Amino acid sequence: MPVFRLNELPIFPPAHLAEQGLLAVGGDLSTQRLIAAYQAGIFPWYTEGEPIWWHSPDPRFVLEPAQLHVPRSLEKILRRGDYEIRFDTAFADVIKNCSQRARPGQRGTWITRAMQRAYIALHELGLAHSAEAWQDGKLVGGLYGVSLGDVYFGESMFAVAPDASKCAFVTLVRWLVASGVQLVDSQVHTEHLERFGAEEWPRERYLARLAELVHAPTRSGIWDVRVPRRPAEQ
Repeated sequence: MPVFRLNELPIFPPAHLAEQGLLAVGGDLSTQRLIAAYQAGIFPWYTEGEPIWWHSPDPRFVLEPAQLHVPRSLEKILRRGDYEIRFDTAFADVIKNCSQRARPGQRGTWITRAMQRAYIALHELGLAHSAEAWQDGKLVGGLYGVSLGDVYFGESMFAVAPDASKCAFVTLVRWLVASGVQLVDSQVHTEHLERFGAEEWPRERYLARLAELVHAPTRSGIWDVRVPRRPAEQ
């Protein structure tokens, strides 16, 4: 299986050359390289102590925001307003919590300290965003990702309260629909997102759609969104 070795230039080989999802190794996590990677359908995924591995899986797991399916039980929780939902008020805390989340079958985390710094830098440029669930002034769930053009690239989520990250995710996706974003890239299959309507696309289809969407005007800057929590009924 050929794996390309990257140099100091933020340039990647074509994503369709990735075999079994792995395309390249090396390079860095500069904002220029990360932007180039996402625009080409490539993302970093490695663990602490390893070189940087760059991936473009086939198939790709995606959600068209307008096709979002919300289970009835979760819709009830959203209407009840158990959580305050905010965007972009605690990005660094969200990514730190995601890095500490235990994952079955994994030792350690792929959200390394270098990855955290890199995505915080993207957030400071207005290109990475968090959706957060708050309860009694505490961050209890959320997710983060990268936004370029009409695509939101979801990275990871966490929750320490029931359905908190799900509420943040649904609120985010509905806002993306209203804002004209047409694709949420979840990278690889998860049962969690399959319940929301995400599906596998052949990489060829994904890359073609990505090329249509990723160079549209980006909604950069802080996403100033707050959905207040509703007071509990007495």
